[in-house]
Amino acid sequence: MTNKASGQSGFSAAETAKWVVVAALVAVAVWGNSYYGDYSPLYRALGVLAIGAAAAFVALQTEQGRSFNQLRKDAMVEMRKITWPTRRETLQTTLIVLAFVVLIALILFVLDWILNGVISAIIG
Repeated sequence: MTNKASGQSGFSAAETAKWVVVAALVAVAVWGNSYYGDYSPLYRALGVLAIGAAAAFVALQTEQGRSFNQLRKDAMVEMRKITWPTRRETLQTTLIVLAFVVLIALILFVLDWILNGVISAIIG
C-alpha cells in the first residue's frame, strides 16, 4: 500500500527538511545579492550561482527532484529519436512562410488604402 493510499501526506520529515534547506538557500542568495549590492556584479552573480547550484543539488535529492531528473533524462532520449528537417527543407519552409507574410501584408495594405479612401470620401 502506498503512503497516499494509507492517508499519509506523502512527505517525510527528511523530504520536508530538504525543501526547507532549499528555500533557505534561495532566501540567502536573494538577501546576499541585495546586502552586498556595493560589490561587483560579477562577484554577486558568482555567489548567487554557487548558492543556486547548492540549492539545486539539495532539491535533486528529494523524491520530486529525482522524478524531475528522470523526466529530463527521458526527454533527452526522446529528443534523440526526432528526425530533424534538412537544411534544404528548413530553407524551403522558411521561404514559404515569408512569401505568405508578404502576401498578407500586401492584402492588408490594399484593404487599408481602400478603406482610408472610402472613409475620407465619406467624411469629406
